[in-house]
Amino acid sequence: QVQLVESGGGLVQPGGSLRLSCAASGSFFSIYRMGWYRQAPGKQRELVARITSGGTTNYADSVKGRFTISRDNAKNMVYLQLNSLKPEDTAVYYCNAHIIATNYDYWGQGTQVTVSS
Repeated sequence: QVQLVESGGGLVQPGGSLRLSCAASGSFFSIYRMGWYRQAPGKQRELVARITSGGTTNYADSVKGRFTISRDNAKNMVYLQLNSLKPEDTAVYYCNAHIIATNYDYWGQGTQVTVSS
């Protein structure tokens, strides 16, 4: 069982920045593929960024160059730095842990990011 707890969301003006954090329970964090997804009202949940156990990252085209995903295996933490935020980035952001061996996904409860002037 893996529990994920997100924090760091909030209201920010366009062009601003936020840092989201996700704390994970469990003893095998270092082997999980971690990711951030988001879901805006009336839209499907979409991938924002992922990072493998080895540190390889990939991003949605809409956030490349603006968002950065990172992880600290010693602390069981994954982060998402959001820069140059746009109103279209407004969504609930979810932390995800993917267990490759079982093809199973764990999700956090989500944190709201609102970009508005």
